[in-house]
Formats: sequence, C-alpha cells, structure tokens
Amino acid sequence: MSKPPTSDEHEPFLRQALEQTTFCEPVQTAFCVGCVLVARLPNSNPIVLSTGFSRELPGNTHAEANALAKVQILSSLQLKSLVSPWPGEAAPVIEDLLYHVDVYTTLEPCSVRTSGLPSCADALIRARIRRCIIGVREPDDFVKCEGAQKMKDAGIEVIWYGGLEQECLDAARRGHHI
Repeated sequence: MSKPPTSDEHEPFLRQALEQTTFCEPVQTAFCVGCVLVARLPNSNPIVLSTGFSRELPGNTHAEANALAKVQILSSLQLKSLVSPWPGEAAPVIEDLLYHVDVYTTLEPCSVRTSGLPSCADALIRARIRRCIIGVREPDDFVKCEGAQKMKDAGIEVIWYGGLEQECLDAARRGHHI
C-alpha cells in the first residue's frame, strides 16, 4: 500500500487544477472549475491521468465529469503506457485504476445540478475514486452544495486543502459581476 500524500504533495496538483480554470469560458450562471485526476499506485510516482475544466466538453459540463469522461476514453494501450513500465504486464482496466485515483478540484464537487444532469459528486462516487482534495467549498451563489458530505457518506476520503481558498474562489467566480 502506498503512503498517503502530504499537504506539500497536494499543492502542485491543485495548482494544476487552478490552471485548468483559465481555459473555462466564463458565464454568469456557473462557476469556472478545474480538475486533475492523479493515480497513486504502489511503488510508483503519481501519474496524471486526466484533466478537465467547466464547459470543456459539449453540454454544460462540469470539470470533474469532463476529467472522468476523458479518462474513460483512454485505450488500454494508453493506460498501459501510463501505468506499466514493464513489457508484458497487462494494462489495468479503468474501473480498477480509478480506485487508486485522487481527484484534485478547485471547487467542491456539485451535489445537485439545476440543469438536471447528474452531479459531479455522484459521478465520483460511481467511479469509486478513493480521495477528493478540494480547494474551496462551493458558495451558495446558485445552489446549496453538499457534494463533500455526499462523498464522505459514500466512503470517499475528502480533504479540504488549506491555503489556496481565495485563489480557487476568485477563479470560480471569474467573469461574475457580484
């Protein structure tokens, strides 16, 4: 079993998620969020599997859902080259790999979508990720978010990363007139 990452190990990945927010098209009715999926396998350095940002894919999509969708389309060959340096080893199936994934997200994953689409918290629970590192709580600008609690209730470890809250909140509200 790999040792849990320290706070210092989290910051580069959360900063990478913050960088993803710069690609978001700002809109008045939604936040700009960035996400990074990082696999932490035994005896291996952390591996970035996927990134995502709000509205990256068609359909009013959210950062976490986009990162998950992009990792789902990785072929076995791509997965093998990412996580297995030894010839002849079988590539892991994505469902097994996601159990070793830490999700870094700038804003608490949504627990409800006003559009009727599935919530990001539900998507992360279905994916069986093991840990979610969050930059800042989702403010009540649009809905009351309970994504962190929903994930905790499902057995996902939730870590509130301290120190980047204002940067994450500023990124989330980019383009808003408040």
